[in-house]
Amino acid sequence: MRRLDFDATGAAGPSSPAVELAALAVSALRDEVDLTPKPGLVDRATRGAHRDMDHALMVASAQALEPGFTAIARAAESERDPVALRAALGAAGRDAEAAMMRVTRGVNTHRGAIWALGLIVGAAAALPRSQWRAAALLRWVARMAAIDDPALAAPRRVSNGARVVARYRVAGARGEAMGGFPQIVQAGLPALRAARAMGASEAAARLDALAALIAVLDDTCVLHRAGPDGLASVQSAAVTVAERGGAASPAGCAALAQLDRLFLELNASPGGAADLLAATLLVDRLETTAGPAPGVQETDHANAIA
Repeated sequence: MRRLDFDATGAAGPSSPAVELAALAVSALRDEVDLTPKPGLVDRATRGAHRDMDHALMVASAQALEPGFTAIARAAESERDPVALRAALGAAGRDAEAAMMRVTRGVNTHRGAIWALGLIVGAAAALPRSQWRAAALLRWVARMAAIDDPALAAPRRVSNGARVVARYRVAGARGEAMGGFPQIVQAGLPALRAARAMGASEAAARLDALAALIAVLDDTCVLHRAGPDGLASVQSAAVTVAERGGAASPAGCAALAQLDRLFLELNASPGGAADLLAATLLVDRLETTAGPAPGVQETDHANAIA
């Protein structure tokens, strides 16, 4: 059933594609925060490794981003010059971040998600619905992320993520986007769909996707708090979740609980993996919305990004 918006006269009409895409993005963020229990992350039951966030705050933050995602989609619908579009996307993203910060009173709840999901929303808005497949969407993301945002030429506060990227020489948020978010197609989506195919519940499938992402992502949130040794330990523990049957099995659930304890001991949270889980869920939903793939099989992701 299509959403209805009301114009200035009060008449109802079908929602615009931009509004539809923004709603899908917020829904993906809500699905991520509602997923319980998650290792090291805020969920319905706990604050994870966070002292300054809770479930209500995360929900309010996600809802506050809907106008920003709508603006991103509208920019991608209307602007065809890549450099001008990159500038417009950057401006819309900063407006969305400001709205988030107003709601959270300065707590960074979803900055990484604005970047990741914003680019995917932009890709979907720029491409015809028939091309809402992971390869095409993430190829567009890679090309857009490679363009410098002209507004960032001015001096800005250096973020914790930027410091981690420089110190440990990892890809970071922009590098991952320039690679077309390979973790989504190599880890997140395969784990999500494999669990579903095995008859797991949707919650278990999403937890398996999260564990798969934690296992392969050089998460700057973890590196910032726990350093490379801490990152290696949580990646290894995340691999164990799959080895023990995933979240649908008792042994896999025990491994997830152990992963959660490890994050709490390290006082670290896999915030980057959480953002990529939401991005994975958004790509999955866009592919479902696009309908069955054409008869010709999709190009391999590595070739598509190249």
